[in-house]
Amino acid sequence: MASTTAMCTSFKVELLKGDHDFDVDVFKIALIKSSPAGTYGAATTNYSDLTGNSDEVTGTGYTVGGNTLSVSTAPTSSGTTAFIDFADTTWSSATITASAALIYNSSLSNAAVAVLDFGGDKTSTNGDFTVQFPAADASNAIIRIA
Repeated sequence: MASTTAMCTSFKVELLKGDHDFDVDVFKIALIKSSPAGTYGAATTNYSDLTGNSDEVTGTGYTVGGNTLSVSTAPTSSGTTAFIDFADTTWSSATITASAALIYNSSLSNAAVAVLDFGGDKTSTNGDFTVQFPAADASNAIIRIA
């Protein structure tokens, strides 16, 4: 199947309900393997979508559930766009191949936040596998509401 970069629709609804707290909640990023069985994008609702299809990466240096993310820019705004961003995250000495990633809120029953499509397989062989987040501004931050 495939992955498409998108903010998850369920996340948007949960934001309006006030369910996510970027000051307190734990956000994680799990890697999606090459040629996943499932389809991931705006309709993804939970980390269990990924695990239910056995589509999470496995390999040396990777822990099931992925890495915990650190908020690098607290919720803020510029002009009419509100945004938040995370610090880059690295799996060290990893031997893995991933085609995409799922950001999810482990404090909110693993609720999906966003899917990131890498545009193809990315591989590390006994080296660092790093997800670099874009600049933390109104035009580029990983989570933006315009």
